[in-house]
This record gives sequence, C-alpha cells and structure tokens, in this order.
Amino acid sequence: MDNVYITSAGIFLPNEPVSNDEMEDFLGRINGKDSALKNRILKQNGIKFRHYAIDKKQQSSHTNAEMAARAIDHALERSSLSPKDVELLAAGTTQADLPVPGFASMVHGNLGFSACEVASFQSVCASGMMALKDAYAQIKSGEKNNAVCVGSEFASRLFKGSRFEKQNVKSLSFDAEFLRWMLSDGSGALVLENKKSSKGLSLRIDWIDIKSHAHELPLCMYTGKADDKTGSEPSWLDYPDYESASQAGALNLKQDVRLLDRVVQKGVAHFFELIDSKKLSTEEIDWLCCHYSSEFFKQPIKDLMAKGGALIPDEKWFSNLTTKGNTGSASIFIMLEELMFSGKLKAGDSILCMVPESGRFITSFMKLTVEGAAAAGEKQYEIREVEAPELVLKERPVSEWLIRQLTNVWIEFETSLLKVPVITKMHQGSLSMNDYKLLLHDLRQQVIDGSQWITRAASCIDIELFELRSAFIKHAATEHKDYQLLERNFEALNEPAEAIRTGKKNIGSMALSAFMFNQAGKPNPIDLLGAMFIIEGIGKRLAGHWGRMMQDQLGLADEQVSFFTYHGVADENHFHRLEKALDHPLMNMDIAEAIVKTAKTTARLYRMQLEELGNY
Repeated sequence: MDNVYITSAGIFLPNEPVSNDEMEDFLGRINGKDSALKNRILKQNGIKFRHYAIDKKQQSSHTNAEMAARAIDHALERSSLSPKDVELLAAGTTQADLPVPGFASMVHGNLGFSACEVASFQSVCASGMMALKDAYAQIKSGEKNNAVCVGSEFASRLFKGSRFEKQNVKSLSFDAEFLRWMLSDGSGALVLENKKSSKGLSLRIDWIDIKSHAHELPLCMYTGKADDKTGSEPSWLDYPDYESASQAGALNLKQDVRLLDRVVQKGVAHFFELIDSKKLSTEEIDWLCCHYSSEFFKQPIKDLMAKGGALIPDEKWFSNLTTKGNTGSASIFIMLEELMFSGKLKAGDSILCMVPESGRFITSFMKLTVEGAAAAGEKQYEIREVEAPELVLKERPVSEWLIRQLTNVWIEFETSLLKVPVITKMHQGSLSMNDYKLLLHDLRQQVIDGSQWITRAASCIDIELFELRSAFIKHAATEHKDYQLLERNFEALNEPAEAIRTGKKNIGSMALSAFMFNQAGKPNPIDLLGAMFIIEGIGKRLAGHWGRMMQDQLGLADEQVSFFTYHGVADENHFHRLEKALDHPLMNMDIAEAIVKTAKTTARLYRMQLEELGNY
C-alpha cells in the first residue's frame, strides 16, 4: 500500500486580525449593551486575536466556500500539483453556506479544478479530520494518487447581535453566549500525495484514528433545537415555520459547558488506548499539535496525561490558538501549516495531532513523521538562470529601446513559465509519458497554423516593405512542416497518427491562433515580429533544454523528441533572420512599441496554451 504524504499546506484568514476589545464592534452589541460575560470568558480562553469574515456592519466579506477555496489555492501555489490534476477534494465544516448541496461541491465550484471526486463532512471540529481520513485511506489503498483536504469555518455570522435581538431576549444564557467569544473564522488546506514533495519537507501520515462516543454521552454543542433538557425537544424543522424556530432560539449555536470536562477525559482516554495498543509512545513524540478551544483546558489535559504516566512536556506542545483563534474544523490545518513552514521541523521528527470534538463527543488522533525532500535517486533538473535570447541590432536609439523592452518581456515570460505545471514537472523529474503525449498533441494543433498566419501577414505587407515581406515568406517556408515533425514524434510513441491529426485546440491554443490570424490580416502587420521574437526565442532558448530533460527522464529515443531538439539548433538561424527584419531602416518608435505589445500578448497566450493542456 502506498505511503501518504502531506506535501503542502495553505491557509486563509479573512480580513485583519480582531483584538478582544474590537469583538463586539464586529459581532454587534445586543440591545446596545456590552456583554457582561465577555471579559470573563476571554480571560479563560486566552485568545488575543482572531479573524472574522464579517465587517462592523455585520456584512459578510466572503462565503465559507470562498474561504475554503482561497486556502486550497494557497496550498497548491506551494505545491507541484496542478489544480487540474487533483483527483479528490474532501471538505469539512460545521456550518456550510447552504444546507444543500454538500459543502465540498460548493468549494469545488469556486476552484479552477477539472472534474474530480468530492466528499463532504459535516460535524464540528472533527470534520476536518474526517476529510483527512477519507483522503488518506483512498491514497493509501491506491484508489487515488492525490487529494486536497480543507477545513473551513464561518462562525461569526451565527453570533450577530441582530439575530438575538429578534428573539426579544434581554440577555443571553451562558451556554449561548459562551461560544460567541470562543469561535472565529478561517480555513486551512492540505495537499496529500502518494509521493514526497521535491520542494521541501513532507509529513508522512502514519495513521489516523477517530472514535465517536455518542453512544454514551448526550449532546454538548449543537444548533437546530432550542435546548436538550430531555433529548426529545423538536428539531428546527419540526416548527410550523422558520420564524417560530428562530424565535424559540432553535437556530442558535450552543454548548453545554457543564459537559466539557468529559471531552478532556475522553480525549486523554483515547490517547492512553493508542499507547496501550503500541501505536505510539510518548518518548517518540517531538511535537504535539493539540486542538483545544480554550487555554483553560490545556492544564486538565496535562494533568490527566501525567496521572497515566504519559505526560508530554510543555516544550513539545504547539498551538496558535491565541493568535489565530479557535477555527473549529480548520484549526488543525491552520496549526500544521504554521508548524510546517516555521523552520522548526527536521527530518525524522514525529508529530502527534489531537482533535477532540464536543458536538456529541468525538476524539481523533493523527501521527505524522517528517521526511526530507524527494529521496536521493529521484533526479531533479537544474532551473537555469533566466535570461533573454540575445538580440544583435545596429546601434540606434530605437533599436536600443526595442532590445531593452523585449528583454524585459522575455524575462517576465520565462520566469512565469517556471510556474506552469508541465514545466514544473519537467524540472522536478516527475513528468509522465501521458503528460508528454498531451504536450505533443496540443502543440500540434497550434503549430499547424504557424505558416498560415505568417503567409497571411506577408500578403498584407506593402511592396514598399519588400525586404520585410521576404523575411515573412522565408519564415513561413521554414515553419510549414513543423507540425509533421510533431506528428512523427507522436507516432514514434506508438500512438495513432489519426489521434493527433483530428485533435482539438485547447482554449489557450485557440486564443493564440485567433490573435495571430487577427493581427496577420491587418495592413502591414510588422508588429508580428514581436510574436516571432517569443516563438523563435522559445526554440533558441528553451526547446532544446526541455527536449533534453524530457528525453532523459522518460527514456525517449531521438525520433520521439526531435521536434524539441531540432528547434534547439535550427531556431538559432531563424533568430538571425528576425534580427535582420528588426534592423529595417524604416523602423521607428511607433512600430517598435507595437512590436513590444504584440510580444507581450503572444507571451501571455503561449503560456496560457501550456497551462490549459487538455482543456478543450
């Protein structure tokens, strides 16, 4: 069975941190009065700052699904995994934006993913761990190669003062008000893969253990009923209308604080069970990431651990409760993100994650082992220093300006290409044969248009610019058979020629070709020299380098990669013809500016073509 690694993490904490003194400005005062309980509760929980996705008018700045998507984007930006390659999205939350459909579906709708499996988990703090367990199990079994997990919470909008005022209450019960000063908003996401990251440390998931104790304990934290005195009170859906359910307080989020010590007891008892079953020993734990809702509960946890002879010393505890707040299902993700990128971890460290939930009492644990970057033998490829293809032009002010501007365009272009998934995979040595076939297939659909737009451009150039027209025609002559070379490479991979000849353009190729034909049809489209600078620059500067990397890591024969290796040599000569065209005596600043703009546009569209591989 595959090892499973957390290879990246990301968070999203909405808006600026909110201090204790500012909390009621955001949540709203009930009947215009300051809370009599706030300071007492805050003194116990120890939280100094938290984040809210509402403003001081109690208007939402984000949805819960949007926050989750932002955390996922952050995690994937740090990862080598392309958003379009994600196979599973597992999401946990306490309260989604909508009762229906599932939270993961709403998050998926906010992401630039392709079709993927989704899994929604609705609980309280443990829902994030449930999402992790599902993803872990699927990758462990080989069902999936990767997954993204997210925990996200938007608690603040449940505690708006206006909600309680509509219930005509003079003051809140302690159970209702307690959570108002305990919970906050935010999201955290983890990328899981069946291989280690090549960018830095990975966290190998050794096991995840989750237990429900609902069979022996009553409700503790809930919404959907007015109270739980007998256990038979009606659900909010049983009221004659939504207004009467709200008026009765059935939609308030509450916690029976008298039961909270049972959460501590059950959590530590589960901890002892794991020790007894030899799943862990306290001596091997280097870090304990313990999610607790209040600093008040840390000491009782330690006391019970000590009584059982399994105390974990203070210096091994890691928490960011005081600065990030209690974000429920997202808390363990937000905690791991900070620890993972803190510089404190080293290969071999063991991390124990503990996440209890008071909803109806769930305890969950996860053990992680820190591992270094991709193991020796997994070849990495050098990222060369970014530099523009050299242009040699006659010394005149307009030429010097043109060289400077095109150099800047190229440097920005090549730098941005390093973030494109297929190029990232080349440098990491993780490119697959399917990736390479897809690259050939999609490039061919655009390359076949090359000689056509160049020929069209030549036909639109006035006879007074004969030398430039000749340059375009010569360029078309060298380009018109390139697509055949791509087809031969594809066939040499034992793929049918018909598959590449009848293929569709991806959306980036469509945009690039449409732009080229549009420009080529204009009178005297000399600005297309900027497009040639980018395209020939790719041949001169990048094609051969890419070809050698792909040939090496995929074991390709010469006839399977010759499109790239050929251009690495041939485009040197093509580039000299481009220099002659740019040196035309009629070159002026207006034409030079148009050339630079077209170079910028071509660069962006070419990058888009590579980003959208397979997106038809």
